[in-house]
Amino acid sequence: MTSSLPLQDPSLLQQKAMQSMFDCIESLCEGALIVDRASRVVWLNDRYADRLGIDPVAAIGQEIEAVIPNSLMRQVVNTGQPILIDLLETAGQTFVVMRMPLRDESGEVVGAVGFALFSQYEALQPLFDRFSGLRADLAKAHKKLAEVRHTKYTFSSFIGNSEATMEVKRLARRAALLHAPVLLQGETGTGKELLAHAIHAGGPRAAQPFVPVNMAAIPENLMEAEFFGVAPGAYTGADRKPRPGKFELAHGGTLFLDEIGDLPLPLQSKLLRVLQEHECEPLGSNRVIRVDVRILAATSRDLEAMVEEGRFRKDLYYRLNVLHIPVPPLRARLSDLALLCEHLLEKTVFENGTRARELSPAAHDYLRHHSWPGNVRELRNVLERAVMNTDEARLDLGDFQGLLKLSPLPQAPQPTPLGGASYLEAMAEAERLILASALRAADGKVILAARSLGMGRATFYKRMNALRNPSLFGDKSPNRDKQHN
Repeated sequence: MTSSLPLQDPSLLQQKAMQSMFDCIESLCEGALIVDRASRVVWLNDRYADRLGIDPVAAIGQEIEAVIPNSLMRQVVNTGQPILIDLLETAGQTFVVMRMPLRDESGEVVGAVGFALFSQYEALQPLFDRFSGLRADLAKAHKKLAEVRHTKYTFSSFIGNSEATMEVKRLARRAALLHAPVLLQGETGTGKELLAHAIHAGGPRAAQPFVPVNMAAIPENLMEAEFFGVAPGAYTGADRKPRPGKFELAHGGTLFLDEIGDLPLPLQSKLLRVLQEHECEPLGSNRVIRVDVRILAATSRDLEAMVEEGRFRKDLYYRLNVLHIPVPPLRARLSDLALLCEHLLEKTVFENGTRARELSPAAHDYLRHHSWPGNVRELRNVLERAVMNTDEARLDLGDFQGLLKLSPLPQAPQPTPLGGASYLEAMAEAERLILASALRAADGKVILAARSLGMGRATFYKRMNALRNPSLFGDKSPNRDKQHN
């Protein structure tokens, strides 16, 4: 009758199972050895000794590094942690090895056992290939994410060398070195987003994420979720996984709020709280997330006028308008037109694969007499259309006359002769005339006059008071405007 192991003795069953497993692995693998608590070799099978080219008897009692220089058996003994799969290179050979700690009844580490599973690791090649493929996919994902979350432009991308352009670059470079919020204000198409990219790229957060958000492109009912994120199952149809918001994505880097003037009033108070407290709460969650984000904002609107009209929170305006950079329109820096045209034509050639183009003097002069209400964006559109409509290497006057309806440049008021006046007096007189002309054209209403000059009403009053000559404004005095407002 065949004897069987009593089921009443599980410890004995475990010992038998362990011994059987050890014998099985030892018989199948290329080699096996055991070290004691001091990492000295206490047993080495003959196959391993033959593969290593050593005397198995002489190896007993030696420290493991004297027998196998690159062994990590001591690490397993010291940490008590196994190393299940590893590559061991020794004696000109490569082994796939497994190392495990040995413990006594109390659980204390008393040594370690190692198995050289394969001497040729082709058997694991499918696993290695799979791992390599996953690593390559991960690298691609990181690269794609880096391209999306990092800047595309630098200060050299803001083309021009006019006085107005150099002043904008000076202010932007200064802002790049600071951590305070920046408000970029200017007409559409002037390059506000480009400058935001450049400010981030030129500052200490350049290696961190740059996350742009266009307020005008997000539906109002989705803005809160876009900014602060969504908790799992926050509402019907919400993803089961948490979706991070823009603030969380921009942590450590820069959040660019484009067209901040389009932000609805209810969300302005929540945005202000995040800017002040540096924390946000995902939609449908009680979890508070700390965020470290540098804020850049841009607008083509007169935020100061919107504050006076109650359409933009005053406290949020003050929080955003710490560093103010006015971005001049193209008509205020027409001396940059030639450089801009050259740059944009080269870009068009690169993107569309067309032949190199240049402007004739007549075409350049024609473009200089347009007021460019769409600014650089409009200029690029006109140049691209002209390139597509002709095969000639030189773009001439006729290539633009059918595309561009000239909008004449505004004529500045002509100052009266001041005799021997100083430069400052002449500049003050010119400003008086500009303010007076705008006020008369607005029938004495300061809000309309200020808006026509691209400034707020408070700024208009300050300039009037600073010039200290109300008589220049004729019958349309500031006192009359107060009656109308």
